[in-house]
Amino acid sequence: MSNTAGHTGVFISFEGIDGAGKSTHIDTLAARLRSAGRDVVLTREPGGTALAERLRELVLHQPMDPLTESLLIFAARRDHLQQVIEPALAAGRVVLCDRFTDATFAYQGAGRGFDTAQLEQLERWVQQGRQPDLTFWFDLPPEVAAERLSGARVPDRFEQQPAEFFRRVNDGYRARAQTHPQRFIRLDASQQRDAVWADLEAALTRRGLL
Repeated sequence: MSNTAGHTGVFISFEGIDGAGKSTHIDTLAARLRSAGRDVVLTREPGGTALAERLRELVLHQPMDPLTESLLIFAARRDHLQQVIEPALAAGRVVLCDRFTDATFAYQGAGRGFDTAQLEQLERWVQQGRQPDLTFWFDLPPEVAAERLSGARVPDRFEQQPAEFFRRVNDGYRARAQTHPQRFIRLDASQQRDAVWADLEAALTRRGLL
């Protein structure tokens, strides 16, 4: 794939609970695309701009109710879209984002039990129809994720949640995948790393993105 003038931008999100392998594969894909001549923006949510990163720190480490949490996440997303994602897509770049709005529906909606209808309203206001072109969901049982993360780092206030919370989060991702089957690709993240990459690579090749 070559980066030619007028090339259409592509927006790909990576979703899943911590420990599922998103970060490893998003870095691998970024390197692969760059070696093929594409201009790649590698970013994350919450985060991606100076303001959004400050809001991320609040969300991850300060106690708050689900509404406050959701509002801060969507505020960070608005700045991220305005400052990074939309300009990159307009310039024909490939945007690889570690989590996007599906994570909000999974964590704040299914995990926290926050009103999905209110999340949908915020989604409409903030994103104005913008969704990823493709979403890779790294589906992993919470128990396996916990084993992988054990002792890896000091957990934030999400990672401190019990296994039942992450089971609800996984259910939230599954519901989003069923609602948006045209862009969701489920990857069995319990496989060995090479097998997960092979599945991801095959999906991109089928869509003409590799």
